[in-house]
Amino acid sequence: GSYGAPGKAPPAKGPEKKTTTKEGKKQGGAPTPAKQGKAASPAAAAGSGSGDKLNANVTAQGELVRKLKADKAGKPEIDEAVKKLLALKAEFKSATGQDWKPGMTITKAAAAPAGGSADAINAATAAQGDLVRKLKTEKAAKPEIDAAVKKLLALKAEYKAATGSDWKPGAAPAPTAVAPAGGAGDALSAAVAAQGDLVRKLKTEKAAKPDVDEAVKKLLALKGEYKAATGSDWKPGAAPAPAKQPSPVKESAGQKDGPNSELSAKVEAQGGLVRQLKGDKKPKEEIDAAVKQLLALKAEFKAATGTDWQPAGGAAKKPEKQKKAAKEVKPKEKPKAPEAGVTRLGLEVAKEENLADWYSQVLTKAEMLEYYDVSGCYILRPWSYSIWESIKDFFDAEIKKLGVTNCYFPIFVSHAALEREKDHIADFAPEVAWVTKSGDSDLAEPIAIRPTSETVMYPAYAKWIQSYRDLPIKLNQWNNVVRWEFKHPQPFLRTREFLWQEGHTAFATFPEAKEEVMTILDLYRRVYEELLAIPVVRGKKTEKEKFAGGDYTTTVEAYISAAGRAIQGATSHHLGQNFSKMFDITFESPQTGEKEFVYQNSWGITTRTIGVLVMVHGDNNGLVLPPRVACLQVVIVPCGITNNLKDEDRNALYNECELYEKELKEAGVRVKADLRENYSPGWKYNHWELKGVPIRVEVGPRDMKNSQYVAVRRDNLEKLTMKKSGLKDDIPALLETIQTAMFAKAKNEMTERVKVVTKFEDFLDGLENKCLLQAPFCGVEACEDQIKELSKKDSDLEPGAPSMGAKSLCIPFTQPAQVVDNDKCIRPGCCNKPLFYTMFGRSY
Repeated sequence: GSYGAPGKAPPAKGPEKKTTTKEGKKQGGAPTPAKQGKAASPAAAAGSGSGDKLNANVTAQGELVRKLKADKAGKPEIDEAVKKLLALKAEFKSATGQDWKPGMTITKAAAAPAGGSADAINAATAAQGDLVRKLKTEKAAKPEIDAAVKKLLALKAEYKAATGSDWKPGAAPAPTAVAPAGGAGDALSAAVAAQGDLVRKLKTEKAAKPDVDEAVKKLLALKGEYKAATGSDWKPGAAPAPAKQPSPVKESAGQKDGPNSELSAKVEAQGGLVRQLKGDKKPKEEIDAAVKQLLALKAEFKAATGTDWQPAGGAAKKPEKQKKAAKEVKPKEKPKAPEAGVTRLGLEVAKEENLADWYSQVLTKAEMLEYYDVSGCYILRPWSYSIWESIKDFFDAEIKKLGVTNCYFPIFVSHAALEREKDHIADFAPEVAWVTKSGDSDLAEPIAIRPTSETVMYPAYAKWIQSYRDLPIKLNQWNNVVRWEFKHPQPFLRTREFLWQEGHTAFATFPEAKEEVMTILDLYRRVYEELLAIPVVRGKKTEKEKFAGGDYTTTVEAYISAAGRAIQGATSHHLGQNFSKMFDITFESPQTGEKEFVYQNSWGITTRTIGVLVMVHGDNNGLVLPPRVACLQVVIVPCGITNNLKDEDRNALYNECELYEKELKEAGVRVKADLRENYSPGWKYNHWELKGVPIRVEVGPRDMKNSQYVAVRRDNLEKLTMKKSGLKDDIPALLETIQTAMFAKAKNEMTERVKVVTKFEDFLDGLENKCLLQAPFCGVEACEDQIKELSKKDSDLEPGAPSMGAKSLCIPFTQPAQVVDNDKCIRPGCCNKPLFYTMFGRSY
């Protein structure tokens, strides 16, 4: 397969892409039921069995919600159950045209869905079954598997309602009654959308190529079936054309009546409850009671029907037949995937369309990082590690000017040391990784791997500090720490192991310590603004967000415009005397001769900086590196080389490029001449654009004759023709121009999105517009929790909406305004007087 031009691959614009219609509905899902009302009333769109089944499901789910609340279950568990209840009610209304009410009677429908609809539901059921098997094979999280199983059972129930028979793999559904116009198209559209979601999920999770190919084949087969049924290509969100009417046939005799269908749904719901209780390891008495109720329902079902209750499609297990049916479609329009070991070098997704995929591709294709077989851990390749070295070199030189010296403490922490500061370590407890074995032998006592080094270093400080003459002590170490994050890891931004520096200092007086906190914080600001060209807001963390065990925390907060989210850049903490009292770090006062506790600070910056840089500056061609931290600042590419070019001219051109390289190195520029002959100039252009090199210098035979060259800026792709004679002065000056321009662009993006608000409705509007909000705030932790809850969006009820609420980022040192008497806290209903303006926003 062809490599193509790296960095120039167009973003995927297939039918799976989600856009927004005028009505605000996310495209790519099933057509809005209201649009089909002209063809058939909602009540006629579903059989009575379907309505009864949904009614029973809503009732059972309501009972589960009430039970969870009565048992005082965890809030996430209750929220999940409530979300499912709302979804079931919405599905009920879509199927019957009526709002669900307890004890209501379901209007009987006259017509069952057409056979085409059953075909689509059959395909969707098979696809969902494949997904369930895949999740179980990969040992995915139990909630994820349960959600997929629930969806599978719902599809099987829908199939039975449409055909009158249980779903079986590979069986062709029998057509039922005449369908309303568009009914088959609606179901097929839903099946295509569901399969498209599966394909995207597999690609996002970097599933094995055969799995992805199989899912894509099935997607194309469904699209072909949709076209055959409607006469038009499938498009996300488009209302399908009316399908051809099949000849009327008698209704399938095997369809269950309403009461039995409702009873079956109750058995199914109770079975789901039993599985959930077992999965959550609830008390045995509670599980036994649920099992007893399940058996009673099954007995009631058998008494009513004369047969044992069976889950929909539970007997047959021949999924291979369904797969063979999908393989019969051989689409020609899909390009062949590259062979193993061959890489598409260009980005295949746009930053504004799918930030997560874009970020992952940029990191790997620009050779910043390689994935590792331990989740949450990554290999830093030279291209990214050199950025960390630039940060390290700058910061290390600056702290040494302040009298800080470097040292190294062990990575292992004893259990006793961690226990000495329980309040501090409580924040880290879920993330602490423990070593419990040596070979096949258990250790006498588990040993922790440091999540931070306060408890490692401070026992030594207690030994070393005896007199005021031993103060101040200013130590720093460049090391790695491990925090076993249970959230979804993201390279550089949230990893289980990361590199950082951590400074730990001790002073005799508070004013000395306070001054250093701000001095270090300003160095962090300089790292971001002067090296990385990223603007930051300096401020103090709220009591809720401050470092555990510290008196107060100061921070620099950056903004990622593509995500509309802030990210904590670095922190400088004043620990007060909390740790010195815990570890008995004292000195003899020269005035009183008595023992006094020292005042301490700690401060750190991590490799998260690299991820922030990529997200803030990168574009759809790849990385855009600020010149001051770029591994290479200039790459020289010889161009105009053709088969007709004589060998002596070719050699002369290469010599010219080497001369340029030598002169720029003498001027202190990090430069490389790319003289590889097995790649074309165009390929090299795109390769170095992808890697973000600030300037590309192009030199050809004509340029040699005119003693000139072409400089191409990576930040805006502007081409400049420049004289060779000014090379040593012009290129360094252009690098500084690029650095300044990159900062100005990022600063403008941040300034446009920082808003001052005093009303909560404006707060919510700003949050949805990807803004950071500065608002009056009382500082009470309970208020902060409520602001976060009130600003959350329900992604199930509003597809695509960010579920994350706003959190406090910092209390900016530069306040946007003075708090006056008539100001109110931004939290609705708060009676406390606001103390300051606090910056809120969604955050990584």
